[in-house]
Amino acid sequence: MKRILPLLFANILILSGCASIVGSSKQNISINSNPDKASYVISDNKGNIIAQGETPSSVSLEKSDGSYFGGIQYTVTLSKAGYNDIKYQLKTSPNGWYYLGNLGFGGLIGWFAVDPFSSKMYKIRPKTLNQELTPINPNTPTPEPIIQTIA
Repeated sequence: MKRILPLLFANILILSGCASIVGSSKQNISINSNPDKASYVISDNKGNIIAQGETPSSVSLEKSDGSYFGGIQYTVTLSKAGYNDIKYQLKTSPNGWYYLGNLGFGGLIGWFAVDPFSSKMYKIRPKTLNQELTPINPNTPTPEPIIQTIA
């Protein structure tokens, strides 16, 4: 029995990716605006509406669509009567466990076979949106929504 446990543990580490062991498939994103009570709509990279509500709020978002390297990009649109609409791009990218964890534990199997199918290898940035809404100036034409990308 003493010999079986270390072997079993070693096989689990070899056959799995590190990010898949440590990460989670969803991430909470906080959405805030000034003034409060702005409406938000979150859509995925296919245009599907994932969530909607009113600020301040917190939303749990899936990090991946389950396909090979399938990180999901989201767009958050904030709107309020009397203010300009604002769009934000939420970026999904591999987390540190995917890179560094697989160096020590998962190896090539973790990098190319296990973790790329796992939503647990990703992080969504930013974790918190704090947006100052700008009032509409009645003397100027209505502009297109402002699209901001946060790196």
